[in-house]
Amino acid sequence: MSALILIELNGSEVSSNSRAAITAATQLSDTIDALVLTDDSANAASVASLKSINTVKVIADSKLEHVSVGVASKLVAEVMTDYKYLLSGSSTYSKNILPVVGALLDVQPISDVCEIKSNNTFVRPLYAGNIMATVESSDDTIVMTVRATAFEHSGDGGSATVEELSLPIPEQKSNFISLHESQSERPELTTADRIVSGGRGLGSKDNFALIEQLADKLDAAVGASRAAVDAGFISNDYQVGQTGKVVAPKLYLAVGISGAIQHLAGMKDSQVIVVINSDPDAPMARMADLVWQTDLFGALKELNDHVL
Repeated sequence: MSALILIELNGSEVSSNSRAAITAATQLSDTIDALVLTDDSANAASVASLKSINTVKVIADSKLEHVSVGVASKLVAEVMTDYKYLLSGSSTYSKNILPVVGALLDVQPISDVCEIKSNNTFVRPLYAGNIMATVESSDDTIVMTVRATAFEHSGDGGSATVEELSLPIPEQKSNFISLHESQSERPELTTADRIVSGGRGLGSKDNFALIEQLADKLDAAVGASRAAVDAGFISNDYQVGQTGKVVAPKLYLAVGISGAIQHLAGMKDSQVIVVINSDPDAPMARMADLVWQTDLFGALKELNDHVL
């Protein structure tokens, strides 16, 4: 029973989500291939070096730059005729494509898998992570996304063969216009070892700069609650939570965040959670490893003055 990983690339680099999907696939099959949709076949070189991958199947065509969901889904479904499992890391990329692949294959996709119990039984979260559901699939082909925070990320050291597939590219019924991408020199939020996250308690966009200042001193990523994003303190690229990014850093420092259930669902797997909040009964404080019950502005000033 072979498995296929739909690879997500960041430029020519393999995303952490895809690396986690490879680790998950090793629990399902001894034969794991990767599929890359790209406008440049040279981008497959980084995939071939990943551990546990046997063959990298590449569909390369200039038309696949900023490929539409409709085109990508048809190509993936066509390749899937030889595989039992299709896995991809849980991300915007996979959540766009895999449901359509499931419809084309007439199977029910399983999203956000956190644990693999057997070849057809999986654990996934429901209700913002308050319930962990064990689901069993009876489909002949199993399509799933996996949470990158639940599986170790596959490393390099492999030597997979690369096979270019010659498949006709379906007609694209939508056209790419432009991409507006945020740029930052800080660590990427979903893979950072340390995150400093701010909430509505900061009161304003100007005050949120204190979070960014501390994050830079700690070489940490910046995060935010939905309330802070909705208030305009920072863009939604930095939102942590069920409707934002799911993270699991070694250190999560939450400042002025009360802890709505959706936010907790996005960071509850962090190794060490430190909370700065004047309210000891806040949900965030109740799940923390350490609570600094004080005025957050005084705490941030002290930290920014003393962290080198």
